[in-house]
Amino acid sequence: MEHVPVVIVGAGPTGLTAALMLARRGIGCVVLDRFAQPYPLPRAVHFDDEVFRIFAGLGLAGELARISRPAPGMQLVDPGLRVLAEFTRDPVGPHGFPQANMFHQPDLERLLRARLARLPAAAIRGGISVYDVEQPPSGPVCVRYRSADSGAEGEVWADAVLGCDGANSVVRSSIGALWEDLGFQQRWLVVDAVSAVPLPAYDGVQQVCDPRRAATFMMVTPGRYRWEFRLDAGPAPEVLPRIRPWLGGTDPGALSIQRQAEYTFRGAVAERWQDRRVFLLGDAAHLTPPFIGQGMCAGIRDAANLTWKLAMVLDGRADERLLATYESERRPYAKTMIRMAMLIGWVMTGGSRRSAPLRRAMLRTVTKLPGVERRATTVAWPALGRGPLVGRGGGRLCPADLEPRLGDGFTLTDPGTPRALLIRPDRIVAAAGRHADPGLPAAAGVAISGL
Repeated sequence: MEHVPVVIVGAGPTGLTAALMLARRGIGCVVLDRFAQPYPLPRAVHFDDEVFRIFAGLGLAGELARISRPAPGMQLVDPGLRVLAEFTRDPVGPHGFPQANMFHQPDLERLLRARLARLPAAAIRGGISVYDVEQPPSGPVCVRYRSADSGAEGEVWADAVLGCDGANSVVRSSIGALWEDLGFQQRWLVVDAVSAVPLPAYDGVQQVCDPRRAATFMMVTPGRYRWEFRLDAGPAPEVLPRIRPWLGGTDPGALSIQRQAEYTFRGAVAERWQDRRVFLLGDAAHLTPPFIGQGMCAGIRDAANLTWKLAMVLDGRADERLLATYESERRPYAKTMIRMAMLIGWVMTGGSRRSAPLRRAMLRTVTKLPGVERRATTVAWPALGRGPLVGRGGGRLCPADLEPRLGDGFTLTDPGTPRALLIRPDRIVAAAGRHADPGLPAAAGVAISGL
């Protein structure tokens, strides 16, 4: 019987990040994925400064900067691509990195895999299709799989299983978790293209604010572009007439369409994210419309929240109660983010054809008011929920300038002073400020890194 401490199902960005975080803490893990190599086509294209900061904590800042580019912001435009409003993004946000970053997902997955290959505690097995996860009343969890090439079946036993296997998650089905529908479902066509010559278009993100023909355009990385078009009932339209407004005088023959696929954008969260030692992360746990670019970001936050807790429990330095804080902290946060994406999506593309001119006039007027751009580009992300280390007022991530001192520990900060209580999982290494006594309860507003 093969046994490993942790099996991770799915080698997308969430699964690979979780593996890195566990392996860096010395926790053995095996990642099982149905693809033998990184998926070659683009999927996620954006991450924010908080997620950049998480990757930087894994030692990936320099390499990540080389495969991504800061996005200048977003334009809201009418069907003729006339600008209604423009929101800029800071090149250095509150977490110390660009607030908006565009990237090609296969590049990110290759980067994460290369870093994971240097860690002896982790391994990736591709061409493996997981078809069952069984959790006995006690003892390890059994993961059954089938080889994509030979059809041979096998199994591996683990102390914990992380389901990072996407919206159609086998792991989610194994624990019987149903979707909680948040009331959003739209059919969109996604088109990814590579151009031999730069397009004469805005190099950020453009959102066409039109309820009849809503669309999104973005330059991903130099030479790579994406369009998204909301579809009505019936067959998808031809691509070229839809993308022509962004081509200017560019010969359509210079474009190579890499992918065009229909997606159903949904807002939903799994009704539960944990069954004893089986956990759901990423799209296996939540689905969000893409309007605020938080799909992949939410999965990376899941990994950052769960892995240090799981490592402590598997090492015997914490009991099972710590694992219950994963769902109680992350699920309400993710649900709030999804509702925010749904609201912003409706503001930009919802309503009726009759109300569209009124909305465009309101956007032009409101965005000229002082302070609106700052508020719009610094969205009030929800506070971290109350927990063992978070008081009634909720919490925020600790200041970015503390990051070099943290290592793989976690931090309590007093919002009224820059002094902090630095804690390792096994001991206090530094203490200052009025909450230096570890016996004192956490104050409202405490910030916790790794949540």
